[in-house]
Amino acid sequence: MITTITSIFKNKEVLKKILFTLAMLFIFRLGVQIPVPNINVDAISSDTSGLINMMNLLGGGAMDQASIFALGITPYITASIIIQLLSMDVIPYLSELSKSGQSGRKQMDKYTRYLALIFCFIQAYTLTLTLQTADNASLLINDSTAGYLYVATVFTAGTMFLLWIADRISSHGIGNGVSMIIFAGIVSSIPYEFLEAFKTLTTGVTGSAYFSGILTFASFLFVYLIIIVLVIFIQTAVRKIPIQYTSSTVQTKNKDMTYLPLKINSASVIPVIFASAIMMAPVQIVQMLLYAGVLTENPLTTSMQNLLNMSSIESLCLYAILIIVFTFFYTKMVVDPEKISDNLSKSGTYIPGIRPGKETKEYLNKVINRITVLGATSLACIAILPYILPMIITGLPNSIQMGGTGLIIVVGVAMETTAQIKGKLTQKSYQGFFK
Repeated sequence: MITTITSIFKNKEVLKKILFTLAMLFIFRLGVQIPVPNINVDAISSDTSGLINMMNLLGGGAMDQASIFALGITPYITASIIIQLLSMDVIPYLSELSKSGQSGRKQMDKYTRYLALIFCFIQAYTLTLTLQTADNASLLINDSTAGYLYVATVFTAGTMFLLWIADRISSHGIGNGVSMIIFAGIVSSIPYEFLEAFKTLTTGVTGSAYFSGILTFASFLFVYLIIIVLVIFIQTAVRKIPIQYTSSTVQTKNKDMTYLPLKINSASVIPVIFASAIMMAPVQIVQMLLYAGVLTENPLTTSMQNLLNMSSIESLCLYAILIIVFTFFYTKMVVDPEKISDNLSKSGTYIPGIRPGKETKEYLNKVINRITVLGATSLACIAILPYILPMIITGLPNSIQMGGTGLIIVVGVAMETTAQIKGKLTQKSYQGFFK
């Protein structure tokens, strides 16, 4: 670690990228403190629903502040999910774009942003309407139609500006811009979460009750440590497939066996982000329709909200299923057995006992499916663990629920960013060697 930090300060290019990323994240955190005009911040701060908690998780508390970045990048995540699903042979044009290399991906990203813009405005308008009618009649200073449209426009502009910041980070900084924005928002709320957990468990009690609160808080910290260890294990675990070179010269020089590493969880933290967004969106739509009078409270709407509120066994099972499905879905997108098989053939390598070509592809596909079962199941268990503990251990604060999902994202993004930094440092050292 110390060697890596020293290398960063010696490498001006990498240091510049890191400083640029920090500057963009500072702008993001500064924007979180800027409230949207025409909104009474005190009214929205009193709302403690699961919807607000989830949006605060992905936006770093921006919703509590009625910030211009209150929606975060959730509309973009939702649009990405839809576009990627439609590109899986649902819309032939999008399927062709997904297979057209870099140019096709750029075109798909453009469509994703257009769809995100539409979703963002709709979500901003419906969220404002929902919060205004949900026992917060004083939320808007001017509650006319023009006032709603004005607030929705500002929310939309804030989200699109946030996407621009994410693009700058991806192009000129370190890490994936969207992931870094989510990472910064979650990290900023972790100290407050620990403080609130400690206050909840120890305030107003004395003697044995206070000692019990301290022990419960210690278990709270232990859960965090367990999640960190498990996430690191899942992110770093690989299945090594032995490969050999067809060239006898290469075999003579390399006496040790060479391996093709396949990650147990190739999808990283993306499934958790996607599943959280999917669980959040229907609740918001139903609440908006209820408050607007389009729907009336009935057993169907109540059952649906209970199914998605992350506080029952049924909702947690659905959450786990979504994580598993998205893990398989995203793994299929980033790991292509056919492409790996072709690359092995082109490089003159093969898997012992497996014929090159179709058999290699089928073998790799079978191995990837098996290890993805392990990775997806492990990721789902880690994600729902913080939600289950308060049901088992009395006294644990509800904040641990949000913290578990957030910590998975934080650890995953931190590991990916660290790996990218080390990769750039290694790349720079190779360039210096050839020079």
